[in-house]
Amino acid sequence: MSYFHSISTAIAMALLLVTTSCNNGKHAELKASKADSLLFAVGDKKDYDYMLSMIDSLEETGDISNMTANRWRGTAYYHLQRLRPAEFYYKKVVEAPIRTEHDQLNYNKSVRRLASLYVLKGDYEGALRVAMPAVAILQATSDDTETDIGMLYNAIGCCQLNLGRLEAADKNFDRAYQLFRKVAGTDNIGRKTGNGFLVTESTIDEFINAKMYEKSLTWIERAEQLLNNYANLPNADLSAVKEYQAQIDLRRAMALQGMGQVQEAAKAYRSALGTKYAKSPDGRILATNYLIAAKRFNEAADNFQDLNQLLNEGNFDISFDNIQHFLLPKFRANAGAQRRDSAIATGLLLCNAIDSAIIYAKKDETAELATIFDTQQKDAEIVRQQSRLTRLTAIATLVTLILVVIFFTVYTLHRQKAQHHLADAHAKLQTAYDQLEETTAQKERIESELRIARDIQMSMVPNTFPDKEGIDLYAAMIPAKEVGGDLYGYLLEDNHLYFCIGDVSGKGVPASLFMAQVTRLFRTLAAQMMMPAEIATHMNAALAEDNEQGMFVTMFIGLADISSGTLDFCNCGHNPPIIGKKEPGKPTSYQFHEVLSNAPIGLWPGLEFEGEHMDDIRNMPLILYTDGLNEAEDHRQQQFGDDRLLNLVSTTIFDNARHAVETLEAAVEQHRKGAIPNDDLTILGLLIS
Repeated sequence: MSYFHSISTAIAMALLLVTTSCNNGKHAELKASKADSLLFAVGDKKDYDYMLSMIDSLEETGDISNMTANRWRGTAYYHLQRLRPAEFYYKKVVEAPIRTEHDQLNYNKSVRRLASLYVLKGDYEGALRVAMPAVAILQATSDDTETDIGMLYNAIGCCQLNLGRLEAADKNFDRAYQLFRKVAGTDNIGRKTGNGFLVTESTIDEFINAKMYEKSLTWIERAEQLLNNYANLPNADLSAVKEYQAQIDLRRAMALQGMGQVQEAAKAYRSALGTKYAKSPDGRILATNYLIAAKRFNEAADNFQDLNQLLNEGNFDISFDNIQHFLLPKFRANAGAQRRDSAIATGLLLCNAIDSAIIYAKKDETAELATIFDTQQKDAEIVRQQSRLTRLTAIATLVTLILVVIFFTVYTLHRQKAQHHLADAHAKLQTAYDQLEETTAQKERIESELRIARDIQMSMVPNTFPDKEGIDLYAAMIPAKEVGGDLYGYLLEDNHLYFCIGDVSGKGVPASLFMAQVTRLFRTLAAQMMMPAEIATHMNAALAEDNEQGMFVTMFIGLADISSGTLDFCNCGHNPPIIGKKEPGKPTSYQFHEVLSNAPIGLWPGLEFEGEHMDDIRNMPLILYTDGLNEAEDHRQQQFGDDRLLNLVSTTIFDNARHAVETLEAAVEQHRKGAIPNDDLTILGLLIS
């Protein structure tokens, strides 16, 4: 710490002691408020290293609590781009008990940042686990929390968009925006409006990354509206308004270029060029996203000339995110601009960065607990299903792509420029290929383990169906990955048929482990002849307990009486079933059956689920499905859709339940046209006659 910083800290301490010693009743809260003001002023100057030393001093003298200190430490590390310690301190604040109003303030500011950090690193389950209960807490605590709640709604929307829940994401993005608009009407200093503008910018980025360019343009208009609200404030910083407008224009250029509107995109880009932001390192790197998409490679390569300085000054970790956001675009720009030496240098930097990023990723991971489960009277273990499986698969894929791109680009450049450099480049590439061979072998071992896990999971769902008069039942499940989180099941006891279908949050190994627990619980509780709502309530109590991962399952649970045709059921946040009605001499008519909106199972303990009843479903075909059916996407991210689904079943004459299931599977496959499945797919058909 410098001499002047030491003097400043001493003066700050003296001011705190003088201003808080007069009133013992409000001593602690007043000191905390004064300390917040001092730390806020330091943050405005962006001197975050000094802020960290001041936090230590204030906590040591008792002028701020440990909770307040941790909140400000999280803030300092967040702005220093040291996200792992920032997450650590924000998490300590969120988990601490709330005893005072200032504790509540610390919680409000920390929980929104923690949720955004989880979104940033792609931990959408973790972000939902933090953000969803926090919204309820903030709504019940005090006024002046609209900005914090809006940021949490935005984080929830980001998670849902990345998990394929577009409709739910739109609702939460809109909730956030409406709160920011409300705040803008009462914001005299502009800080809250500015926060709303920045969060809305993140929404734009999410839609651009998802290639939903038309939606991104809608949010660009909303961001400009918030910016105009701020610009009209008496104390507005008009120079900052110009810089924010430049950020909007750069994003508009990316969206328009993605839509093929080349001239309009170039116009939006030109409007941002004259600003200070466009000339800053951050602005130049943001601009390269447009320049590379527009194949203006020379301009993009020029923007990356100061990348190394930016990385050094920003203290960025060499992570896969930074490789993706900085090194790969720089390589593409120089390769596209035919700048041979720069492309080779960046390619070699990529090779070294991959090694560092692998070490970084391994240190950042914690092993998942091995899970043992059994079902259908047989024990099956999936051990060693740790987070390294998906992580190493991603690493191997990334290494493969990077090395292949480097090889072919460098090879082409060398043939054009100079043959005598080929031998040296080949030797370097041979080392890279050796690394690739080792990684590929490791990837193959992982895939073998996942195939075993898939076989175990598929053995948990029935592959034979009742051969009993009056029952026509058939179901099929297709995981999107090697293992998945969809499920179905049934249990036939005399004339009582229990059946279910479910969709676990997420995909892959964690979802499959949770699916195993759900399947076992369903069979156990159904065997006790419980009603569907009772089964859902008991399952929720078991799964919500110690559910640190925040996982949940949507389910439809039914109980049909074969002799009377009655149906008791409980829909737990699942898609509404399709039910048909047969009339003599007429084709079967189908419709979505309206159901009560129970919550998904496993999110919150203590819920009582509500069941429903139908008097007679005989000769009324029933089709249950997961959202891998109606939300299946083709290469253009266009969904199969509810209307297409209802039209298909209404215009097809099915021979039996199996024919119905297989017809829907084939229709989804035809709609995808070879696109990789975006979600697990499960369909169940039932007819009681």
